[in-house]
Amino acid sequence: MANSTVNKNNTWQELEEWRKKIDSIDHQLSSLLCQRLNCAQNISELKHRIGEQVLQPAREKEVLANVRNKADSPLKAETLEKIYRSIIEETRLFQHEWKNQQQSISSR
Repeated sequence: MANSTVNKNNTWQELEEWRKKIDSIDHQLSSLLCQRLNCAQNISELKHRIGEQVLQPAREKEVLANVRNKADSPLKAETLEKIYRSIIEETRLFQHEWKNQQQSISSR
């Protein structure tokens, strides 16, 4: 019984260590995603100046291919693609919202 309790405590400690690692990674990801949104904002401004649409299917395919190629297994590649599809969609929405906000400010 005591051995089982020790094993359970060790397992909980290991779980907490992994969670701390995930928290640290999440912190880094949040910072990187904010940087990505800053880039998207700048890209949106440039697209507006040259008359390009926010939606760029060829570029999105390129991003997804790059992400898939970095994965070390087919399952991770599939999962990363799903995650990045969401990131791309949210970034596209962000660009549209930012563009609309800028147009609203300039029309005042």
